[in-house]
Amino acid sequence: MAQYSGQLDGVFVALADPTRRWVIRRLGHGPTSVGDLAREFSMTLPSFMKHVQTLESTGLIHTTKSGRVRTCVLNRDRLAVVDDWLAEQRRIWEERTDRLEHLVTDQQERQQ
Repeated sequence: MAQYSGQLDGVFVALADPTRRWVIRRLGHGPTSVGDLAREFSMTLPSFMKHVQTLESTGLIHTTKSGRVRTCVLNRDRLAVVDDWLAEQRRIWEERTDRLEHLVTDQQERQQ
């Protein structure tokens, strides 16, 4: 998993912001124009574009421009980096709790 460390850090930084998490959730329903996404927030378009650029630079979304309309599309495969990391953490903690359970069970059996 070490080979994904830089990628994972960037994705977590991008997902740390509630505005960007909302954009990811919204794009989960399908592609949407930047203008439509930005209407949901009380910020200027250039400020909102910084969020879009952060998401795009981490590979979570990609944008295409047709005329004056820039459309955002979610890159679901990029979320797999987070999913893989979470699965690894889940496995580690399940192993630890299993060892703890065995330790407690063994002590209880010895005391009986």
